[in-house]
Amino acid sequence: MSAPRKSSAAPETRAFGFWDSPWSAERAVAASGDLAELRAGPAGLFWSLFDPADGRTTLWHWQAGAARCLTPAGFSLRSRVYEYGGGAFCLVADAVVFVNEADQQLHLQTLDGAPRPLTGNSPCRYGDLWPWEQVGAVLAVEEELASHRLVAIALADGRRQVLAEGADFYAAPRISPDGQILAWIEWSRPAQPWTETRLCLRRRQGEGWGPPEVVAGGEGGESLQQPRFDALGRLHCLSDGNGWWQPWRLAVDGLHPLPAEAADHAPAPWQLGTCNYLPDDSLRSWLREGQGYLVGSDQKPLASTYSRFRQLAADPVNFYCIAAGPSSASAVLAIDRASGAVQVLAGGGAGLPPEEIARPQPLRFVVGEGEWAHAFFYPPVNDCYRGPQGQRPPLLVLCHGGPTSACQPVFDPRIQFWTQRGFAVADLDYRGSSGYGRAYRQRLAGGWGELDVQDAKALLAHLDQLGLIDPAKAFIRGASAGGFTTLLALAGDTPFCGGASYYGVSDPLVLREKTHKFEADYLDWLIGDPQQDAERYRQRTPLLRAREIAVPVIFFQGGQDAVVVPEQTASMIEALREAGQQVECHVYPEEQHGFRQAANLAHALEAELGFYRKFLNGR
Repeated sequence: MSAPRKSSAAPETRAFGFWDSPWSAERAVAASGDLAELRAGPAGLFWSLFDPADGRTTLWHWQAGAARCLTPAGFSLRSRVYEYGGGAFCLVADAVVFVNEADQQLHLQTLDGAPRPLTGNSPCRYGDLWPWEQVGAVLAVEEELASHRLVAIALADGRRQVLAEGADFYAAPRISPDGQILAWIEWSRPAQPWTETRLCLRRRQGEGWGPPEVVAGGEGGESLQQPRFDALGRLHCLSDGNGWWQPWRLAVDGLHPLPAEAADHAPAPWQLGTCNYLPDDSLRSWLREGQGYLVGSDQKPLASTYSRFRQLAADPVNFYCIAAGPSSASAVLAIDRASGAVQVLAGGGAGLPPEEIARPQPLRFVVGEGEWAHAFFYPPVNDCYRGPQGQRPPLLVLCHGGPTSACQPVFDPRIQFWTQRGFAVADLDYRGSSGYGRAYRQRLAGGWGELDVQDAKALLAHLDQLGLIDPAKAFIRGASAGGFTTLLALAGDTPFCGGASYYGVSDPLVLREKTHKFEADYLDWLIGDPQQDAERYRQRTPLLRAREIAVPVIFFQGGQDAVVVPEQTASMIEALREAGQQVECHVYPEEQHGFRQAANLAHALEAELGFYRKFLNGR
């Protein structure tokens, strides 16, 4: 039980890492619910909300100043297309169509009625839903085993029409305002959606369709995402052809860049259904050094107290988005078009007093000759305690997953769990992270397990030089791909005194054999060809380097994980124990790849804290 917070007493001097706080693991997890998707239409504003208390994602409707939940018990909105999903609902007239998590089927729900099946017992999964109003249908990416296609599903009877097939992957089916042009993104193996994609379209010809046309990306070396038509029927998209994901518009002679900041206007497209710009309203979000900005047609920042913007939408009165900031959790914002005034419609609470929140401090540090990496530093904050004079706090380095992903400088209740207890936290965007341009993102090609590890060690050295942490009390942790970085960072000559792996990759070759189609070629890009680069794989396989790990490690694993299967983690633990290393493991039988149940998430936080404290006591 955490000690109650003192109100006016002088701070107690206590060793860093051993502070008490009412910000318990349970409270941190309860505050970790997240707003996922947002859509605006004539019937009002709709968003989806994940609640770790029951592990469900529900749909909410806001109209006339009030919000209500539309999702009845027994339903949850979540697409599993490409495993990461996205685009789990869309608006159609006076109803919504959504993907039900349990059966991955489409369901139609009027605003005052119960959901009814639209696709029945299809063997397929669906995602990236988009309305096709002219014919009373919904567009979707359809996944059947290892095959993918674009389809239209009639709202009246669920009748299915195939619109595009033959490519390995599809995303973002969008229809022009007159219903005459269909646009989409596609890509083929071995490309990933953040390396090479194609922008395609088909035109109506009578009652049918003309042949597919590749209008951009056909020569490779370019990632395109988020196609959208404006009210005049002109096709826009985001392309990194100039080094950043920026807005472009299609003309007769091809795509042309529009005026934009030299910055990424979207994250890596791991999920479907994202929206980071609205061409009709000149509304767009973009990232610089990990910090997010939202601007309108006058280029003036909107909602400037926030640092992450996604899922943009609009109506004649307001702009809408899901936003988060350094001291505020994800919120649904309404931004008045005329005045720029911001209204929080849902979410946004932090649960901690402002003075108790550790805020992210951006870091840019040297990692090689002429190269830099990025991170966000969070100092320990707790007004009831201070560390012993002359001592520095222990450090926890966080390694994000992906690895082509990124951390965000926003309020994270689980980071605050650590800073409340006297830990400093550094959230690392190693080379290969998204949000810093194409060159930085592509830097990880062939370098995973090497560059990310170098950057983690360089971050520790940089923080030591700044005098912000105790380098003898530094831990590292990560989930999935971040767990892989963690394990390799602990092998050999390591500056870290321990770490935590959450369902981390310990054998990339096993992962390569068992992973799903979306990531089937990812390991070859990240590390190399297993035949030609066998020695590289050996050096970057934590399982084969278990005897080089001489510091304690704690593992967390889902029993139903189909990505990093439990046997992989079990083999790693056995190898470490055979080498005489200190290991602790917690398996949650019902969890998959990424824990979702509140009790398990809270237990993992407490177990990890207890694990670190055992070793801090001896230092």
